Amino acid sequence: RLASNKIYAVFTDSSHDKISRDEAINKIRLETEEQLKEKFPEAEPYEIMESFNVVSKDIFRNLVLNEYRRCDGRDLTSLRDIKCEVNMFKMLHGSALFQRGQTQVVLCTVTFDSLESSVKSDVISTAVSGIKDKNFMLHYEFPPYATNEIGKVTGLNRRELGHGALAERALKPVIPQDFPFTIRVTSEVLESNGSSSMASACGGSLALMDAGVPVSNAVAGVAIGLVTKCSQGKGDIEDYRLLTDILGIEDYYGDMDFKMAGTNKGITALQVDLKLPGIPIKIVVEAIQQATAAKREILQIMNQTLAKPRPNRKESGPVVETIHVPLSKRLRFVGPGAYNLKKLQAQTGVTVSQLDEETYSVFAPTPGAMHEAREFIGEICKDDQEVNLEFGAIYTATITEIRDSGVMVKLYPNMTPVLLHNSQLDQRKIKHPSALGLEVGQEIQVKYFGRDPTDGRMRLSRKILQSPASSSLKTLTEKNSIVLGGAVPHTSTSSQ
Repeated sequence: RLASNKIYAVFTDSSHDKISRDEAINKIRLETEEQLKEKFPEAEPYEIMESFNVVSKDIFRNLVLNEYRRCDGRDLTSLRDIKCEVNMFKMLHGSALFQRGQTQVVLCTVTFDSLESSVKSDVISTAVSGIKDKNFMLHYEFPPYATNEIGKVTGLNRRELGHGALAERALKPVIPQDFPFTIRVTSEVLESNGSSSMASACGGSLALMDAGVPVSNAVAGVAIGLVTKCSQGKGDIEDYRLLTDILGIEDYYGDMDFKMAGTNKGITALQVDLKLPGIPIKIVVEAIQQATAAKREILQIMNQTLAKPRPNRKESGPVVETIHVPLSKRLRFVGPGAYNLKKLQAQTGVTVSQLDEETYSVFAPTPGAMHEAREFIGEICKDDQEVNLEFGAIYTATITEIRDSGVMVKLYPNMTPVLLHNSQLDQRKIKHPSALGLEVGQEIQVKYFGRDPTDGRMRLSRKILQSPASSSLKTLTEKNSIVLGGAVPHTSTSSQ
């Protein structure tokens, strides 16, 4: 009885926070165990500990059921004090701090990356979910110090994966489908005393708006608890109390943890943890109604800090641009063996992704990197303009390089050299251009057959000229060539 009175005094003292309350209860438990060991020396330590826990649970639940009292002094439908802060770290793409109550703080950060960084699903995952690429993800971290403990920080466990998946599901519906970046939200729980996953949804929503992501609506989440009184015989629920914004101890001693997240327009995520075989639909409906009222109140508090997404992303954030490269100019842009693209990415830090045959997406981590990429692309493509070549005409080409597979030739000075394969050098079958006595700098006559429709490469042939068919011979000089911003020449010099 003395221990019960002391436990009752701790549970009704609203000045306690999570740590001080746990310390006070633990002190009572140790004292009680010593007294019971002296009075009942034959009793097992486990039985004494279990009896103490049963008494503590009954006292806690009776306070809620009979006196409508909660251990922190709130009524059954009140929220804890909520504080919000955004843009805590200026260099991050987006950040927010969401605090609910004395001991629940979640730090959320947003990072943008290219669409190439999206999570690629395997065949089985794609077949189950129907999603090939995942360009929005939320990583939930719950280090030991969040509950005043010490321990080794290792990989994610099942609890962290589940909480992160719930918060991600809550935020996913408000993310625009055509957003040009892959978004990663990291939610780090600094201190926890109840439903940190719902706080992650709140903090993640603020961080996304701080980063300038045009979310359709703000998202908030809350957890609803349940304490029931069941009949002795059938076990039916005779009485119950729903608790808004539960503490960790209310989750531990209670019968339900009902998590709900959503916007002012509706629900985006639900999850229920039950310790009972089942509950009537009436309780479920009441829990949703109570959670909806709490969610609306939380959104009003969040809107006072940041009501809508920022109109622009931060200057330190990444940028993405789309460029159009015709098939005829793709070889110059990509370079032999993708040399130009690799050099561009290595020197500037940008990521180039091919969207379709003639469209590329350039992702730069900063505006400065994008400026460097523009200069680089302009440099490698400045000579990528050519004269109008006539299909079937003969031109004088200059050999610039001898290769085992053929010779590299140029039809005009500012042209990217193209390969004239051994099979197109002569009517005879040769294995090396040296068999024909070809040298670098030598001029040869070739016939132009347009461009390959798949890769835009010039199709040239010297072999065809050894046949009796006659064609007009075209000669292109440096005077006829086009530089960047120039005009197409009217007529090329011809001779037989």
